[in-house]
Amino acid sequence: MPVLRSWMFGVGRSTFADVCIGAALLVVFLATGCAKRESPAAEGIRTKTLLLGNGAEPQDLDPQTCTLYTDGNILMALFEGLTCIDEKTSQAVPGVAERWDVSTDGLVYTFHLRAEAKWSNGDPVTADDFVYSFHRILSPGLASEYSYMLYFIKNAEAFNNGKVSDFAQVGAKALDARTLQVSLDHACPFLPAVAAHQSWFPVHRATIEKFGQMDQRGTLWTRPENFVGNGPFTFKEWSPNSRIIVAKSPSYWDAAHNHLNAVIFFPTDNIATDESAFRADQVHLTYQLLPDRIAHYRNEAPQFLRIDPFIETEYLQFNVTRPPLNDPRVRQALARAIDRVAIARNILHDSCQPANALTPPDTAGYTPEAKIPTDFEAARKLLAEAGYPGGKNFPLLEIQTKNDNIWRAVAEAIQEMWKRELGIHVQIASFEQKTWLSNSQALGYQINLYRWIGDYNDPSTFLYLFKSGSGNNNTGWANADYDRLNNEADHATDPATRNALLQQAEALLLGEAPIAPVYYGTRTYLIQPNVKGWVPALLGYHRYQFIELEK
Repeated sequence: MPVLRSWMFGVGRSTFADVCIGAALLVVFLATGCAKRESPAAEGIRTKTLLLGNGAEPQDLDPQTCTLYTDGNILMALFEGLTCIDEKTSQAVPGVAERWDVSTDGLVYTFHLRAEAKWSNGDPVTADDFVYSFHRILSPGLASEYSYMLYFIKNAEAFNNGKVSDFAQVGAKALDARTLQVSLDHACPFLPAVAAHQSWFPVHRATIEKFGQMDQRGTLWTRPENFVGNGPFTFKEWSPNSRIIVAKSPSYWDAAHNHLNAVIFFPTDNIATDESAFRADQVHLTYQLLPDRIAHYRNEAPQFLRIDPFIETEYLQFNVTRPPLNDPRVRQALARAIDRVAIARNILHDSCQPANALTPPDTAGYTPEAKIPTDFEAARKLLAEAGYPGGKNFPLLEIQTKNDNIWRAVAEAIQEMWKRELGIHVQIASFEQKTWLSNSQALGYQINLYRWIGDYNDPSTFLYLFKSGSGNNNTGWANADYDRLNNEADHATDPATRNALLQQAEALLLGEAPIAPVYYGTRTYLIQPNVKGWVPALLGYHRYQFIELEK
């Protein structure tokens, strides 16, 4: 039986799930008299249905209110923006817009939409749809965490903050049904890549308003039976905590080149269970792999292991509104008392690199110069200066994490380091992803283990996080000088000047330490060799229509 291959059970690593899967397959083997039975993965290849683990249950599938990478994986199938990101290069390529023009001063982009672009109900996708979508995400009432992704547009930030009430003053205009003009506040050479982000996706006005107000969150329009999208796939099923199914859309403008009939996303937030499903031929790809399993696959089954570059940083967030974390000396002490090298080596098995700054090295040519070092002696001194010598009288704090095996192990390592080096005690609380995210956004935590995956390949995708107007700045920290440096960098026309300003901004951020970087991520997962076209993608997203399943 091809499913019961020797690599399925690592030496000394069998689990109860392994035994159950093996026993179930043995029963099938005996009952069928050695007849072959088609596994879900094999059936998927035959029916051109991609099966993949997706980490966690979606928060929602509204592109203008979702913030999680796992939700974005599904949105990529259901929507398409003006542009798309080429997986190999991280550069913008045509999407709904077949081409675009840029004025000589870089302040006006004119997008020319495809005549054949349609919504899943057959309606044409028009320039007015994009104007309406921009209006919606920038509406103060929607309170979109990602509204700042449109702040490049003239008066977008002022409208979002209520300083401008007339949306006609925002630089988004439909010149005709197929021509969208976007006027910018300042030149942005990477704007086409930003336009590929989910926050720029169009939404179908009639569907939005059928189920609520334009700026209303959480309505029923995102249910499969109500959903109207413009992507290469349509929404067929959402069985909570079980599966999400999308099917090939006949109305998509490039449906003829879509190699798949369907994609099934399995929201499995238990990484070990995800691996067990792969070993049992139930999925073609896992979302993640536990680091302590990497050596096994490297030695026993390297054809299934992938460790791809990823523009990601994992870090601790400090809620600076709560004592004693409102003292930067305490935050710096905690940040310096983390042995990042030990975590990368012992917990992550060298699959990731230690992080001493927020922005990953060589992000579009930018590498942070400022660092938060591991320095236990300096950490003890800072804690004493803050009034807690040797950890005396330091309150019991809590580190919040997702219920993720890797994050839990990282948090436990940090917990032990702080106890050993600083004499302080912290407890750990793990939550399912929706609760963890809700707590993060509401500042309902003290210390929070967090991750950020770049939305586009530029350092601003990390540094904008902590501007005072960012909906994803979940620390309570704000600094006028930090805002100013980022804004000056936005308006800098000389690359060297821009780089210097961003370096100053990152140095200020690390000095104030509302965060403590821990490690730079990679995309570590399992994939069947039958999956073709799944190339390493720095931003992590894939255009499923170009994936092929071979026998």
